[in-house]
Amino acid sequence: MNFLDTRCQTGPFTDAEFGIRDDQEFPVAYVDAGNRATWVASVVNPLQRSVVFTAIDKCVIKDGEEKGRERCDCMLNTEDALYLVELKDRAGSGWQSQGIKQLESTIKFLIAAHGEQFLASYHPKIAYVCNKKAPFVKPEFNAKNLFSKYNFRLKIEAAIKVRRKADQ
Repeated sequence: MNFLDTRCQTGPFTDAEFGIRDDQEFPVAYVDAGNRATWVASVVNPLQRSVVFTAIDKCVIKDGEEKGRERCDCMLNTEDALYLVELKDRAGSGWQSQGIKQLESTIKFLIAAHGEQFLASYHPKIAYVCNKKAPFVKPEFNAKNLFSKYNFRLKIEAAIKVRRKADQ
């Protein structure tokens, strides 16, 4: 399993804002600079940094691999920042805790595949659960658990803010 597999990557993107979709048009999550109404999450990049998009679900980790282990939809990275993203498009309850489980499982996959040193080279590291139907909600999970265990911040919102190391 290789989270740096160029076959699963697109970009780099330097747009000030672009969207991420996960729908029936493509088998994997993907970047969309077009119709905002179709975006599950927006990526806000005011400094227009180079952002590489990596499809994790169904590309880095294909269907049938790692049965019973969950994974998030995608990863975004700059030269110094790393963002894991789980995309949801549903109302109701349970989606936050489900998304957090997927993110935590993906962090474990990343560590197993590339080692803790790989993750240590990124600051900030932020895990996002993005829901198109609930773009701003209070987390139902103690975010400190994810941060203290893996040094990732947890955000439950549909706007992914690309930051510099100094902006942590």
